[in-house]
Amino acid sequence: MQEAELRGRWWRFLLILIITAVVLVPIAAIFLLSLQPSLGSTTTSEYTFENFTNIFSQTGVLTWLNNSLLVTFVTVIVSVVVAAPAGYVLSRGRNKLVSGFSLVLFIVQSLPVVTAVIPLFILFAQLGLVDTLLGMMIIYVGATMSVAIWMMAAYYDSIPIALEEAAWIDGASVAGGFVRVVLRNSLPGILSTAVFAFLLSWNDYLVALVFLRSSENYVFPVGLETFFQQNATAWGPVAACAVIMMLPPIIMFAVLNKYFSVGGIGGSLAGR
Repeated sequence: MQEAELRGRWWRFLLILIITAVVLVPIAAIFLLSLQPSLGSTTTSEYTFENFTNIFSQTGVLTWLNNSLLVTFVTVIVSVVVAAPAGYVLSRGRNKLVSGFSLVLFIVQSLPVVTAVIPLFILFAQLGLVDTLLGMMIIYVGATMSVAIWMMAAYYDSIPIALEEAAWIDGASVAGGFVRVVLRNSLPGILSTAVFAFLLSWNDYLVALVFLRSSENYVFPVGLETFFQQNATAWGPVAACAVIMMLPPIIMFAVLNKYFSVGGIGGSLAGR
């Protein structure tokens, strides 16, 4: 029995290894392509970083990167700050108003953002928010909010309400119990919500393409697409832009990976 179980583990490990290799092949290909000399380059080495140097010195990549980071950072902060208490109400509330709010969120999150692009463009044109980073922040926060609230509510459901009741008995208010007990045990849920908001705003292309007009306001996906059109045969610089765009999500997952754990919550009720 143990030998069969060991053999099964090895087969699962081999399968995971193959899938990982298949996923990493395109990423490795882009990275290697970004290190190859461009057409007309004077370098004689097989691999070089001149593509990265050229796109930072000769294009608006740095501006696009700063715009994307700013929009994404604001979207993540606002989404988490609003979704955290809203998800708590959705998780702990037991009345018709909360149930109606939950139904509205379910309907809203099922609608694709593209259905609201034209009405939003007309409204934002009247408000002067077209071709502004503030307008993009508002759209991304609105697009993220419904799912973010659902994610926070789902995580709060995994936290025993007995922990809050113990805090209430000790004299804490409802808000105090939420901040000191629920929120302190919700780091994985908060990070999951933040990651969702980050990826939605960082990777968006369609909405940004519609609302942004000037190159100084471009976010990275729109800027990358414009660069690709202008340099259709310069694959090295295009690949270098793609590598730069991949770095923030990779760094974020590498740093936050160790915090995705729900350990400690189940043991909080030990002995009760």
